Amino acid sequence: MGANDTLLLDAYSQTVTGVVERAGPSVASVKVMGSARDRDASLGSGSGFLFTPDGYLLTNSHVARAGAPQRPSASAPKRHRVSLSDGREFEARWVGDDPDTDLALLCIDGMSQGTLASLTLGRSALLKRGEIAIAIGNPLGFEHTVTAGIVSALGRSMRSGTGRLIPDVIQTDAALNPGNSGGPLLNARGEVVGVNTAIIRGAQSISFAVAIDIAAWVIPQLLQHGRVRRGYLGVGGMTAALDRRVVLGFGLAQDHAVRVSSVEPGSPAALGGLHEGDLIVGLDGVVVDSVDRLHQTLDASRVHRDCVLKVLRGQGTGGPMYLTVRPAEQAG
Repeated sequence: MGANDTLLLDAYSQTVTGVVERAGPSVASVKVMGSARDRDASLGSGSGFLFTPDGYLLTNSHVARAGAPQRPSASAPKRHRVSLSDGREFEARWVGDDPDTDLALLCIDGMSQGTLASLTLGRSALLKRGEIAIAIGNPLGFEHTVTAGIVSALGRSMRSGTGRLIPDVIQTDAALNPGNSGGPLLNARGEVVGVNTAIIRGAQSISFAVAIDIAAWVIPQLLQHGRVRRGYLGVGGMTAALDRRVVLGFGLAQDHAVRVSSVEPGSPAALGGLHEGDLIVGLDGVVVDSVDRLHQTLDASRVHRDCVLKVLRGQGTGGPMYLTVRPAEQAG
């Protein structure tokens, strides 16, 4: 680039081009390949990115599974082909995934073909609305496409393919299309702040990314277990409004709770004394005001250890009850 061309670039353009030049070599095209009988058939494709120099690659679960059932117990596709911007192609090894947060981990062996460029994971908690947001991916088969915009909103939530709520989703107006899924959302320093995951069809400039802080929590568990460990109580329930008199009378910090609609026989909930019709308002001192909040609170730290459920029984007029339960590990 000549001196005159450089002068034409404003600060915004220089920021975007600088990030793309640094990050581009780490962004990959991910293809899920067919069975041994039809090895060259592509079942689906998307994007991903390397975040370690020894070949670990992050993408979306729905990309890595290419239409296979989005549930932890479903068997994963066995063959993935990864290509980088310099033309190198690799067979990728399946490490694990978490359909509940729509994240998956693959690994390639690129050390025999030279060093692998990798991206730095940033902190999505430090993002502010209006910051530059840069997306790199492979939309509609057009590899290594760049779009840029701003962070439009923070703290959104969306449903994963399993029906669970993904919290702290980032909304951006950087244009995304099918094939961008799994690619990085980058800040002005070239750090990954999100994993691009969804668009709203028919809407303009509304795209979403899973926050990288969520990914930073998921990655170590995928490396260790191939999945995310979560607690299981064995209850069916729904979010229900609390009587205002009960909220005021007992000084509750919420106006909703989880009404238990069923309790599985022999489950941790049944052994702990939970009844159908009970209202769960807390777990280990954490306010439970929705089914989603209960799911989020039942993380790996509560598996196979005594936890305290705060419950209202009947009309709740007798005040809170405290039941000891020991969550099992959710089957995966």
